[in-house]
Amino acid sequence: MNQPHTHTLKVPGATVHYDVCGSGPVLLCIPGGDLRPARVVAQPVRRRTPGHDGSDLRRRRPATAGSSRNRTGIRTWQQRRRLVGLELVREHPEQVRVLVAHEPPCTRLLDDADEHLAFDREVYDTYRAEGVGPAMGKFMAAAGLDQGEPPPADSTPEMDEAMARMGKMEFFLAHMWLPLTEYAPDTSQLGSLPITVAVGEASEGQLAHRAARALAEQLGQAAAVFPGDHGWGGNAEAFADRLDEVLSRY
Repeated sequence: MNQPHTHTLKVPGATVHYDVCGSGPVLLCIPGGDLRPARVVAQPVRRRTPGHDGSDLRRRRPATAGSSRNRTGIRTWQQRRRLVGLELVREHPEQVRVLVAHEPPCTRLLDDADEHLAFDREVYDTYRAEGVGPAMGKFMAAAGLDQGEPPPADSTPEMDEAMARMGKMEFFLAHMWLPLTEYAPDTSQLGSLPITVAVGEASEGQLAHRAARALAEQLGQAAAVFPGDHGWGGNAEAFADRLDEVLSRY
């Protein structure tokens, strides 16, 4: 089995880091923040359908897939400035065989969208006034992602890694948070495109789960239920089995 190899790609205003493993049709994982769940799930996935794990399909794809006539499987977990997977399949449908959108937080589709928009502004204002920690704590509690467990007294490797990621959250809150929360997908265009909306079986009632079901409803489909919660990396084998099942329909 091929080991993952990390590559970089220059794009306007940034350098994209992505991992490539296996061979064959491209399976692109687009995580919105933490790469670890994507890497965990990529292990069993590539044993079924060898592929690639990366971050910028339209720019990276010719170098890895070889031809614009090749088709690609995509899955998106949270997103960056906009919900990348949905915008990608809308703008470049010829490059995407199927998009599996796992709990895209399209909160503008909810009945209480204006309340969420006001809260999102409150999170941003909290970040500006108090910093990353209080802002993310406020968001995670409201989104149902806060487990309510007190942090350990002594530093752990996991805590150290979380602190290292805090710098990324600084950029996320400063530059990406408001455009993300204001994003409303054009469901009139997306309805005719190869999209499967997915939700976690353990995240029912959480904000992203609700938003994903709202998107699925507007696209005229039932959301595909996947093992795990919003993070989706807890049971990689089961998640990969379900992903393989969904992708095999296309």
